[in-house]
Amino acid sequence: MSRFPFRVLARLPRQPHVLAAGAFVVLLALELFGLHWLRTTEYRLSDVLMARQAAAYRADPDIVVIDVDDKSIAGMEGLAGLWPWPREIHADLLAALAEFQPRAIVFDITFSERDPRRPKSDAHLSAAIAAMPHVYLPAVLSEGRTDIAATGLSGLQRAFGMAQAGAPAARAALQLPQAVQPDAWRLGLINRNDDADGVLRRYRLFTDIEGWRLPSLPARVAADLGGRMPAGDAFMMRWPAEGYLRFSYHDVYRLLTEQRPGMSADTVAGLQKQFGGKIIVIGASAASSFDHHVTPIGSGYPGAYVLAIAIDNLKNGRSVRGAPNGIPFAYGAGLIALLALAFARRRHPLLTGGALAAVSAATLAAAGAALGRDLLLPVATPLIFAWAFYLVAAVGGYLRERRAREQAVSLFGRFLNPAVVRQIVDQGQTVESLSGRHCNLTVLFSDIRGFTTLSEARPPQEVVALLNRHFERQVEVVFRHGGTLDKFIGDCIMAFWGAPLDDPDHARNAVAAALEMQEALLAFKQELIDGGADVGDFDIGIGVHSGPAVVGFIGAKRKLDYTAIGDTVNLASRVEGLTKGISRILVTRDTMLACGASDRGANAFDFEERGAFAVKGRAAEVEVYEPRRRTP
Repeated sequence: MSRFPFRVLARLPRQPHVLAAGAFVVLLALELFGLHWLRTTEYRLSDVLMARQAAAYRADPDIVVIDVDDKSIAGMEGLAGLWPWPREIHADLLAALAEFQPRAIVFDITFSERDPRRPKSDAHLSAAIAAMPHVYLPAVLSEGRTDIAATGLSGLQRAFGMAQAGAPAARAALQLPQAVQPDAWRLGLINRNDDADGVLRRYRLFTDIEGWRLPSLPARVAADLGGRMPAGDAFMMRWPAEGYLRFSYHDVYRLLTEQRPGMSADTVAGLQKQFGGKIIVIGASAASSFDHHVTPIGSGYPGAYVLAIAIDNLKNGRSVRGAPNGIPFAYGAGLIALLALAFARRRHPLLTGGALAAVSAATLAAAGAALGRDLLLPVATPLIFAWAFYLVAAVGGYLRERRAREQAVSLFGRFLNPAVVRQIVDQGQTVESLSGRHCNLTVLFSDIRGFTTLSEARPPQEVVALLNRHFERQVEVVFRHGGTLDKFIGDCIMAFWGAPLDDPDHARNAVAAALEMQEALLAFKQELIDGGADVGDFDIGIGVHSGPAVVGFIGAKRKLDYTAIGDTVNLASRVEGLTKGISRILVTRDTMLACGASDRGANAFDFEERGAFAVKGRAAEVEVYEPRRRTP
C-alpha cells in the first residue's frame, strides 16, 4: 500500500482542515476494512457501470434456453394438464434431445417431491436422466428451515461431485430431487445471493459445511466442462444486454415429439445445429413460477436466465473480479491528502471543487474501462469520502474566512474609513498578513493648544463633549482623505497614510487632510463663538513627515493596536512641536518633495519655507515648510 497520503499529510501545517483530513482517512479505513456501510452504494454504482457495459458482453452462442413460458403453460394444458406437469413430459423431451447429443442439459426445475399418483412417470424421468451422461439437477440448501429433515452429506459426495470429504457426521437440510432415483443425480445448489438491497449480483461457487464443499449448479456444470473457477466462495456476474437463444418449451416439445416422425432432413439438420453440442438450460419464466429476480440490468429476470448467465461466466472466465480494499483506500486517502494540501495553500474552493469534479469523472471512466476487463474498482467509497471532506473543508474555510472578515472589520473599523475596511477585507487581509510590513508612509500629528481657557469655566462632562466634537470632525477629515487613524495620545491625534493599503499619493493626501483639518478647526471655533463661548487661544498644531516605517498590529492578545513605529514617526512628532509660534501646519522637505512626485500632486500646493531647526535625535537640522492650497 502506498504511503504517499501519509507523507503528504505529515508535511502539512497543523491546520484544522489537515486534522479533519486525518480523521477522514481513519474513517475511510474503518469503512473499507470493517463497517461496509457504503457497500450498497458501491454496488449500485457498479450496476450503472454494468448496465453500460452490457452491450459489450455477447452471450455465449453455445448456451440455449428452453423456457416454460406463459405460452407453454397454456399450450401444454390439453396434453399435460396444469403445471407442474407429469415428469414423463420432461423425460420425453430429454429422450428427444438426446438424438442431437447436447453437451449438457441443466434443469432449473426442482423435482423435490415424488408423484404418489404417477410413480411410473417419475421412473420414466429417472431412466431418461440416467441414460444421458450430462444432465444436471438442482438442489436447494434450506438454511433456517425446520420442516426439512437433515441429510447426511457423506452419502452425497458422488452426487455433488465433491472431491474432498468433510466431517463424516455432517448433515444439512437439503431439498433434493426425490422424484429422480439417487443413482442418476448430478447435483448443484441453486441458492442465490441477493444483496441487502434485494439485487442479485453474485452467485455462489461453493457452500462449505463442516469441510464438505457443496458446489453450486453453475460451478458443477462449468467444472465438468473444463471452465475456469474464480477464487473465493462466490463471484460477481457479468450481464449481457442480449439474452441467449430461447425456445418455448411447448414449441420444442411438439416439434420433437408429435412432429418428429415426418420431419424433413433439412429440419433435422437445423435442429442439430441449434441443439447439437450446446448447453441447454431448461427452466420456467412463466409468471406462475415465481422465480424472478432484480438484477443490475433490470427486474423480473427469470431464474433460468440467471442460471444460464452464471454458467456462461464460469465457462468463459468472464466473472468480475473485485479489487482488494487496499486500492480504494490508497486512492481515497491520496485524494483527501491532495485536497488538504490545496486548502492549506489557500487555493480557491471553486477551483478545487472543479478539479475534484474532473478527477471524479476520470475515475468513473477508469472504473468503466476496468469493468470492461472484468475488474471491479470500488470507486464510490473513496469519491464519497473525498467529496465529504471537500464540503467539510470548504464550509470550515468559509466559516473561518467569515470570522476573519468579522475580526478584520472589528479591528480596522476603529482606524479606517468603512469603505477602506471593505476593500481590505475583500483582499483577504488578516492581522498576520498586515503585521511587520515596511512601508513608505506620511505621518501626521495634530495636537490641541490653548484649551485651558476654553475648559476652565466648564464642567468636566462638557469639556469631554467639546473634545469629542472636535476629534469627530478631525477624524472624519482623516478618513475622507484615505488616512489611517493610529491613536489618540491625550489631546493629540496620530494618523498616517500609505498603509494598510498602498497609496502612491500618501504625502499629497496627508497634506490635503492637514489643510482641511485646519479649516475644520476654524469652523468649529466659529460655532463656539456663535454660541457665546470664549475660545481664547484654542488652536491646533499639525506636523507632517514622510519616510519609511514599520507598520503592524502591536500589543497583547487582548489589546492590539494597528500602529506605525520608527524614526519617521518620531520626526513627525518633533515637527508638530515646532509649529508653536511659527505656523499651524508644518511639513518636512521629504513631504514637500513627495507631494510633487506625481502628476496629480505636482501643482496642488504651494510651500513656504519656514526655516531649518535642530530636533532631538537628528544631527542635521530639519527644513520645514508651510503648505497652502494653490489657487488657480
